[in-house]
Amino acid sequence: MKYLSIFALLLCAFFSNANNSLPNNRHISIVGTAQLKADPDIAVIHLVVESLKENSLDAKKDVDDRVNNFLKGLALFNINENNVSASSISTNPHYSYSNNDNEELDGYMAVRNLKVTLNNIQHLNEFMDFALSVKIDEIEEIKLQSSKAGLLKDKVNQLAIKNAKEQGHSLANAFGANLGKIYSINSSSNNNRYRYGSNNDIERITVTGSRLNKPGQYLQSNIIFSASISVVFDLEI
Repeated sequence: MKYLSIFALLLCAFFSNANNSLPNNRHISIVGTAQLKADPDIAVIHLVVESLKENSLDAKKDVDDRVNNFLKGLALFNINENNVSASSISTNPHYSYSNNDNEELDGYMAVRNLKVTLNNIQHLNEFMDFALSVKIDEIEEIKLQSSKAGLLKDKVNQLAIKNAKEQGHSLANAFGANLGKIYSINSSSNNNRYRYGSNNDIERITVTGSRLNKPGQYLQSNIIFSASISVVFDLEI
């Protein structure tokens, strides 16, 4: 029984060391971080077209006619079919309640959802005006993107690595030690968000037709790319 207890303790010690991501010798753990700002140059716009008619066929035809008019005008903005998704449509009965709380059929509602990628963000306001002029019911969502997102993510990763090295050398020297070899590197985390104005960080902007009855003013925005990486270095005394 005594030998079994010793064996169990040795196993516990082995698995404890195996699950520990830090070395047994002197070491330093660093988290390197970095951020980059970029001006968006692409807008992905989500739109909705709706129609309520006595029967579903009339509702569908009305929606299709308005969508076709919209698609015909996209050439004005150099938008080709590869940058448009307009295939989804749904038709459903639409009900309302009478004064006696009885459910009554109003007709049938047809809905089409569209997604358009505008590669020249300078034409965004003009594009929204056009969409509403051809009776698109709602500009549901606008997501701003950068055509250089891939390059910027790689660059911010390299800056986070550089930051980790600089922190490691600085702290090691402050305590009279030298930074040794890398013991472990955890996968870096990347994210990007949109910044509007000086105080607000938000992920997207939402605009509906009712808000666009008169010219609007849109805040200058930029995209913040950030990265962090966790590194463990050996320390040499």
